[in-house]
Amino acid sequence: MPPIINAQGISKAFGATTLFQNVSFTISEGDRIGVIGPNGSGKSTLLRILAGQLETDNGNVAVRRLARLSYVEQESRFASRETIRSVLQKTLQQLGVPETDHEARIGETLGRAGFVAFNAEAASLSGGWQKRLAIAEGLVQHPDILLLDEPTNHLDIAGIEWLEDLLARGEFACVTISHDRYFLENVANEVAELNRAYPDGLLRIKGNYSQFLEKKEEYLHAQAKHQDALENRVRTEIEWLRRGPKARATKSKARIDKAGELIGELADLKNRSRKETAQIDFSATDRQTKRLVELEGLSYSIANRQLFNKINFTIANGMRVGLVGPNGSGKTTLLRLLQGELAPDAGTIHRAQALQIVCFDQTRRLDEDVTLRRALAPDSDAVVYQDRVIHVASWASRFLFTGEQLNQPVERLSGGERARLLVAKLMLQPADVLLLDEPTNDLDIPTLEILEESLLEYRGALVLVTHDRYMLDRVSTTVLGLDGSGRAERFADYSQWEAWMAESQTAKEPARAEKPKSAEQSALTKKKLSYLEAREYATIEQRIAEAEQLLQARRAVLNDPAIASDAPRIMAAQAELDEAQKTVDQLYERWHLLEAKAGV
Repeated sequence: MPPIINAQGISKAFGATTLFQNVSFTISEGDRIGVIGPNGSGKSTLLRILAGQLETDNGNVAVRRLARLSYVEQESRFASRETIRSVLQKTLQQLGVPETDHEARIGETLGRAGFVAFNAEAASLSGGWQKRLAIAEGLVQHPDILLLDEPTNHLDIAGIEWLEDLLARGEFACVTISHDRYFLENVANEVAELNRAYPDGLLRIKGNYSQFLEKKEEYLHAQAKHQDALENRVRTEIEWLRRGPKARATKSKARIDKAGELIGELADLKNRSRKETAQIDFSATDRQTKRLVELEGLSYSIANRQLFNKINFTIANGMRVGLVGPNGSGKTTLLRLLQGELAPDAGTIHRAQALQIVCFDQTRRLDEDVTLRRALAPDSDAVVYQDRVIHVASWASRFLFTGEQLNQPVERLSGGERARLLVAKLMLQPADVLLLDEPTNDLDIPTLEILEESLLEYRGALVLVTHDRYMLDRVSTTVLGLDGSGRAERFADYSQWEAWMAESQTAKEPARAEKPKSAEQSALTKKKLSYLEAREYATIEQRIAEAEQLLQARRAVLNDPAIASDAPRIMAAQAELDEAQKTVDQLYERWHLLEAKAGV
C-alpha cells in the first residue's frame, strides 16, 4: 500500500534563515514517528507542511486520496463561550459528518479523553485539560494520521500516561514532536531527528528512542572516521598544491579540481558537525553546613482540606530531591513554604543561618517590556559570574542568544528562549538550595541533557518538580511523594512512589465498597462536582493563599505611618483593603460550598 503522506525534497526558509533543505519524509499505515531536533531546526514548520497548512519552498507533498489528517498545534486556543461539546460539534459540522452521528462520536471521544462535564467552557480549562480537548478535537475526526506538536508540554504525569496509552492503542498513524524521552521510548516505533548535522538534514531510525540513540551513535562514529580520513586526504592535497603544480597538464588540472572538491566537502562536513549548546553551570556557595532545611511536623491546610500532615524531612547539602504528586497535592505550595513565602499551620521549618535559596518559577514571570540586554544585566552591560565580570553579549551567547536579540523585547522570545533566559539569570545567583518548578517545558533534548549534567554536578541542595520522568530518575537521589490527601512519604525513586499511589488507591476502593452509605451520603454522591467545579476545587488552595498574601500587603499599606496624615491615600488604602478582604471571604465561602457538594 502506498504511504499516506509522501514528501520529497522539501525545503523551507524564512527570509535569510534556512530551516531545512531537500528533506524527504513519508508516513505509512501503523507508523508512530517521534520527531526530535534542536530548537529552531524547523520541526513545527515541517509538521505544518505535512498538515497542508504551510507551503514548501521546493519539493512536493503528496497525500493519499481521501486520507484524513488531524493536526494538534503546540498551543491550544479556544474562543470564549465555546463549550467542550461545541468545540467537537463545530469540527464535525465542518467535516460534513451527519448530525445523527454527532452525539455518539462526541460522547465516545470525550469519554476516552477523561471529560465528564461536556458543557463546561473550553477557555476556562487548565492548560493540561485544554491540551486534552485539542487532542480530542483531532480524534473525533477519525483520522488516518494524527499530527501532534509538543503534546506533553502542559500535561501532568497522569495526562502523559493517558496519551501514551491512547497512541499505543490507536488505529491511526501518528507523528509527534516531543522532547520527553520516556514518552518517545514508550510510544514511538520510529524516531526522526531534524538536524543540519546530517547530509540530508534528517536521520530516521526504526525502533524506539533507545534504539535510535544506538544507531545514531554508530552513524556519528562512522561520520567521525570519514571526517578523519577526509582531513588526511585534504592535508596531502594541500601539501601538493603548495609545491606549485602546473595547471597546464590535464592530470594536474584534474587533481587541482579534485583537491578543491575535497576541501569544500570537508568544510561542509565541519560546518554541519559544529554543535551549539547552552553552557549551563549553576553556582553553589562555599557553605559547609550539612543540614540546610529541616521540616518538623509540617502541616498546611487550605480551608478544610489538608495538603500536608506532620511532614518530617531534612534537606542536606548535596541532596537532590524529586518532589512528586498529583495535581492539587501541593507541590508548588511546599516550594513556597520552603522559600518562606507562606507560613505553615503547624510544625516548624528550620533554615540554616543566612541560607541562600534560588527558585525557578514555573510561571516564568518576566518583564515583557524590557530588552533581553536589560533582563540579563539591569544596571550595566556586564554581569558577574563566579567573581568574574563578563560582558552581557558574551553571557547571552552562552545561552544561544544572538547579538541582534539583545535589543529585542523579552515578549518576542519563544518558550525555549524564555526558559534559557531564566536559567541564565539563576546562574548569576549563588545558591545553597535550588528550587526548580517545572524547568523542562520547551527545552530541546540537547539543552535538557546539559541541564541534567549541571544539576548532577551542582554541589548544593536541589528540590525539583517536573513531569519529565527521565530527568526525575536521572537527577534525584531521593523522592518526596505526596498523595494529595495529606500524606507524604520518602522513596528511592519515582517508580516506588507510583507503586505506593497504586496500592493506596487499591486499599481505598474496598473500604468504600464495604462502608454502608447513609441517606445523606447518598444524596451528596448524587451531587458530584462537575468537571469545571472539580478543576476549581483543585486550584482554589493556591488562589486563597495568594489572596491572603494580598490582604496582608493591603493591611501593611494602611498601617504605614507615611500616609497617616494623607486623607485621600488613607481612603484609597482602606478601599483596597476592603476589596482584598471581600475576595478572601468569597474564596473561603466558595471553598466550603465545594467541600459540602463533594461530600469531603
